[in-house]
Amino acid sequence: MLPVSKNLIKLIRSLELRKFRKSEGEFVAEGNKLVQDNLRAMSCHRLVATAAWWETHPEAEKSAEETYVITPQEMQRLSLMQSPQEVLGTFRIPDRTLDNTLSQQLCHELTVALDEVQDPGNLGTIIRLCDWYGIRHIVCSHNTADCYAPKVVQATMGAIARVQVHYTDLPAWLGSMRQMEVPVYGTFLDGKDMYQTDLTPHGIIVMGNEGRGISADVEAQVSHRLFIPPYPANAETSESLNVGIATAIVVSEFRRKSIAPSSRG
Repeated sequence: MLPVSKNLIKLIRSLELRKFRKSEGEFVAEGNKLVQDNLRAMSCHRLVATAAWWETHPEAEKSAEETYVITPQEMQRLSLMQSPQEVLGTFRIPDRTLDNTLSQQLCHELTVALDEVQDPGNLGTIIRLCDWYGIRHIVCSHNTADCYAPKVVQATMGAIARVQVHYTDLPAWLGSMRQMEVPVYGTFLDGKDMYQTDLTPHGIIVMGNEGRGISADVEAQVSHRLFIPPYPANAETSESLNVGIATAIVVSEFRRKSIAPSSRG
């Protein structure tokens, strides 16, 4: 294992910015669980850890191209977190193409699409809940937050290793899916009560921007308008739900309705 140099610290810290993640083709994951999850699913370039961590995880040395030992004081300077962990890894950003073959596959699955979701915490939460509910692909507009930003990666709690996130021209892609007769759902204040609507076990669930909701170009591709009703129906309540919470409610209802009645408690 190698010692950590000032140049390496500078390089890893630069990955906090999207332009350097793009030029280097790497992202940072910190903390034992997050690193371990990514080691099982992604290519690790550098693995940096304290001597104490290496003592309890000697097998991890074979999982990275380069390995480094670091003091807790050096980790304080290297870490992108307020509370540095014992281990940090830089991982190769996967080369994922949303081609026709994958789109054909998604015709038979439940997929989440995100239209300009900006908050890193929201995006990380959505990736995490998709992992929980068995949704393996998220399709994002180009203006959605970068899923490999440090705050997003941390918020996924390891789900970024299992859920594939794709960036594309979202209105055009949704239009192509509509041509293949895939139902496209979106949430709107004038939509139909989600709990009184038949929901298919496959299709695309579109969630919009935190402040503006679903954009006009994307809205034009939505075939089923849904509404999450407040309770009670006529109560004075908040204007809207946080997009992460709203996504959880909608996905949960889709999964609930996909369970055969005979298997429900």
